Amino acid sequence: MDNVRVLVLRAAGVNCDLETAYAFELAGAQAQRVHINRLIEDPAMLDGFAILAFPGGFSYGDDVAAGKILANQVVHHLVEPIRRFIESGRLALGICNGFQVLLKAGFLPGWDGSVGSKSFAELPVSITDNDRPQYECRWVYLEPASDRCVFLTPGQRLCVPMAHGEGKIVTRDMAVLNRLQNENYIAFRYVDADGQPGPFPINPNGAVDSIAGLTDSTGRILGLMPHPERHIHRTQHPHWTRLGEREPDGLTIFRNAVNYAKSHL
Repeated sequence: MDNVRVLVLRAAGVNCDLETAYAFELAGAQAQRVHINRLIEDPAMLDGFAILAFPGGFSYGDDVAAGKILANQVVHHLVEPIRRFIESGRLALGICNGFQVLLKAGFLPGWDGSVGSKSFAELPVSITDNDRPQYECRWVYLEPASDRCVFLTPGQRLCVPMAHGEGKIVTRDMAVLNRLQNENYIAFRYVDADGQPGPFPINPNGAVDSIAGLTDSTGRILGLMPHPERHIHRTQHPHWTRLGEREPDGLTIFRNAVNYAKSHL
């Protein structure tokens, strides 16, 4: 597929849709921002796209809980179209609030095949308030932890910004955490510059096992709390003059997705 099209879903309160669309375009795709009401009216619209992106922001003001109202819309109107979209081999990305939506809608981790069938309270993995009860905005290092997620480059540590007040990943119990670890659902962990996990500020929200992102059983869905779309130009990094000419870390996630779509779809 030479012409990779990306649907960037937007709704009231979503405020990173332009940046996400631009990141995909820099990576060689064609991105279109679509309001969720339009997609609900015409779910077949998905058939024309290779990648579905849920960008960051504060969908519906994060009323009730972060991402919950938008996740409700997905559960009640779009579960089957999105399920078919993924089963056909295509990709989905959720960033920050978009990750919260994918998780609360049941697409992540999604190991039991029951997407959309669980209530929010019954999900085995959730995202809650940061350990420090405040909004955190800082640069973090991410270590890839999955060898099946197509968005990642194994062994390539990334440095990207995070910005959230409700980003702590928790599991219902140790059995769920063990399953995430043993069955390759953890996509990224927070680490320091040397690749070592640690307390705040290395792990900026207190996430269990320093988890910063999750993938599904196919490796074609990625959700992460940090914002790769905010490091797609070298000059966005505070130390850009010291980093040389390498590709900006955040851009690699979008380029990997686009290259996968070109070669597999």
